[in-house]
Amino acid sequence: MDVRPSIDLEEVARTLGLPRPRVSAAVALLDAGNTVPFITRYRKDQTGGLDEEQIREIQARVTALRLLADRKQTILRSIESQGKLTADLAEQIRGADSTRVLEDLYLPFKPKKQTLATSARDRGLEPLAQEILNADAAAADLDARAGDFVNPDHQIGTPAEALLGAGHILAEWFSERAELRQQLRVIVERSGVLSSARIEGPTVDATATVAENAATPSATPAEKSRRNDKVQQHEKLTQQFRDYFNYREPVGQAPPHRVLAINRGERAKILRVKIEIDRSACESAADESLAPAEHPHREFLRGCARDTLDRLILPSLERELRRELTEFAEQHAVSVFARNLRSLLLQPPIRGKRVLAIDPGFKSGCKLAALDEFGAPLANDVIHIIGSAEKRAATRAKLLEFIRLHQTPIIAIGNGTACRQTEELVAEILMNDLKDEEVAYCIVNEAGASVYSASPLGREEFPHFDATLRGTISIGRRLQDPLSELVKIEPGNIGVGMYQHDVKAKHLRDTLDGVVESCVNYVGVDVNSASPALMRYVSGLNQLTARRVFEHRLANGPFTNREQLKQVSGFGDVAYTQSAGFLKIAGGDQPLDATWIHPESYAVAQRVLEKLGCSLETIADKAGAQALANRLNEIDRDALAQEVSAGRLTLDDILANLTRPGRDPRDDLPLPVFKHGILKLEDVEPGMELAGTVLNVVDFGAFVDVGLSERGLVHISQMAGKFVASPHELLSVGDTVRVWVLGVDRERRRVSLSMISPQQRAERERPQRERAQRPPRRKPAAAVQGGPPASADGSQNQGSGRPSHGGSGQSGRRDNRRHQQERPRRPARPKPPVKLTSEMKEGKEPVYSFAALKQLLELRSQEQPAESSGDKPAN
Repeated sequence: MDVRPSIDLEEVARTLGLPRPRVSAAVALLDAGNTVPFITRYRKDQTGGLDEEQIREIQARVTALRLLADRKQTILRSIESQGKLTADLAEQIRGADSTRVLEDLYLPFKPKKQTLATSARDRGLEPLAQEILNADAAAADLDARAGDFVNPDHQIGTPAEALLGAGHILAEWFSERAELRQQLRVIVERSGVLSSARIEGPTVDATATVAENAATPSATPAEKSRRNDKVQQHEKLTQQFRDYFNYREPVGQAPPHRVLAINRGERAKILRVKIEIDRSACESAADESLAPAEHPHREFLRGCARDTLDRLILPSLERELRRELTEFAEQHAVSVFARNLRSLLLQPPIRGKRVLAIDPGFKSGCKLAALDEFGAPLANDVIHIIGSAEKRAATRAKLLEFIRLHQTPIIAIGNGTACRQTEELVAEILMNDLKDEEVAYCIVNEAGASVYSASPLGREEFPHFDATLRGTISIGRRLQDPLSELVKIEPGNIGVGMYQHDVKAKHLRDTLDGVVESCVNYVGVDVNSASPALMRYVSGLNQLTARRVFEHRLANGPFTNREQLKQVSGFGDVAYTQSAGFLKIAGGDQPLDATWIHPESYAVAQRVLEKLGCSLETIADKAGAQALANRLNEIDRDALAQEVSAGRLTLDDILANLTRPGRDPRDDLPLPVFKHGILKLEDVEPGMELAGTVLNVVDFGAFVDVGLSERGLVHISQMAGKFVASPHELLSVGDTVRVWVLGVDRERRRVSLSMISPQQRAERERPQRERAQRPPRRKPAAAVQGGPPASADGSQNQGSGRPSHGGSGQSGRRDNRRHQQERPRRPARPKPPVKLTSEMKEGKEPVYSFAALKQLLELRSQEQPAESSGDKPAN
């Protein structure tokens, strides 16, 4: 029997800001084995309508508290077995509210490894250490008392060696004091500075010494080439971290992406990383706690305190803080990936249209695959886009014939190598040969397609196709139904994250699996067309049961009602209850099987229809569903809920499904951007308005595909005419956005974009008095040490005037050095004169813009003639 430790649900409710009854109901449902998607959708009346995110937060918090409670019990049993458990200590352990406080309390009782202190104990020096600490009269003369412990057999040859051993024991005792560790922990967290420096390579002299060694055989040309390649690769890798060669930043202000970048540089043995600590504050705290002024051996105890700081406590606290910084940064990186992945998975499908999928390539050519309306391959071919003019003309004619032969109104082009060259060819055909036909193309993210093509699942689906063709089919299917296709790929291989390869694989996998599960159950699954890869994420199912449902469908034909799911081997009552509502059957025996209504609520739905004077046949057509929707405006839902014996929230869901049966929530989202022509960088000018698709969202902004071979950057400061704490507040991967070109750096092939129209930017010109009231912006600590730090992705803050935040809200402190040259430039237009305050004119307040400075200089130049004419104030 699974006995769970008791926890304080009141604390959980208080921490999450939720009512206690809702939290208790959610925990009870989770403990009963219900899945989060099932509770979210079908147990709203019990939880008060908690959403999925809130339930997952409750689940995570409860799990953490139960782990802490389990650890407390383990520690209590361990100390009790040693015969050292006191009532006061037990109370402290039970009251510990975090793992680190708990481990501080347990530290003196942990099994000890072989240390300097244990060695001193083995040599019989613990009584001396105890006498010194207690200011025992026997140890009034330390040297004399230490001489009593001299014993060559115990490797104690002199009194000094005895005192050294006693000092090691005292240092260990001091390091185990929980109150001191907590006091020092606060100092380290408040004053700690994360710093990194380059690890210098071998010196020239050392290299020369090795080179002059006559015994070393001369390297072959191949070995020299390999060595040179390694040197070049190492130098290239080293340059990626050049912004961290002299970096310093308070630990409370270090943003997650910098922490992960520094960790990566440390793993690559390029950076030496440490946390600089306020040493004097730590020593003062240690002296006050460990070496009281009235103690007769105060100086000796101070020496022991220095030893425990240098050797035991501070290194431990530094490791602890580094670990916590890394864990927080990893959680942030995973959350960024999860948000982007969710947006990518929930992109709307393109239904009822054939698709031509193109996997671009130079040397091996571009692979073509024509897919029917359901994603089944019709034909495939290969074209080559490079070569002589005659070959390119033949390629163009071949592609045109392929499009016309298979009647594909949509073309999906993978965004890999040769994407833009392929796009140019397709755009040329659409603008010339097919200009009168409804044919358009779309750029599709092909990340992970090669992984799928070589996977067992890919080989199982298309055993007679080679890997390249499987990848091409995957590109086309991603446009037809992104969710159904992307679930076949490990989420970590879909490139929409930030430093996802720097986090623990299990943490990333568990979180992303939860995102995929959430998306699949949010959309629902057609049980008669879904693949096992998709169904395995359905609430209540796993890989085995999903495979059995699939095999049952192949052997017995399509399911005609949900009750038939119980005929599947291993599909028990629990699996049916948890999954039935998410598995839909269109065109079956029971119209309600095509809706989100759970079979357990069919009787309620029937009573609702009877009360409204409708039938199941009524909702089968749009006209009947619309008529029902119109009638709902006239009814009293609270009274109806009582009449049909249903909860109000459950009734609302039933009514919503009766009026919109078979609704796919993705249908309400905008479709991908389809294009007919190509845009070249040479044609782009500042001020130009473009439509684009969000490819990735990171802390400092978003990358947008506007039809160029280069991705444009919308900096966070250009997303809205107001303060934006995080780009994720406004944008998600796959969003269609309208942007304006701010700047074009043709030499570096970079484009800066803005989501703020030129008119809005003109209207939001800030009054100079607001700028004058703003204090001067402080430079980062690294600026004093050799330049401002930048993230490993090369980002540096563009001076948007945004405040700095710690932790995950570091958006305003993002360094965007890579994009420094693409600082958004506004289209030339006359600017209104800057209003100068009297304090500015008198030099009492700083001037914050070149426009204001120019106006001030012009004003001074106008005053100069008057001064030179001899008009001077009277003394």
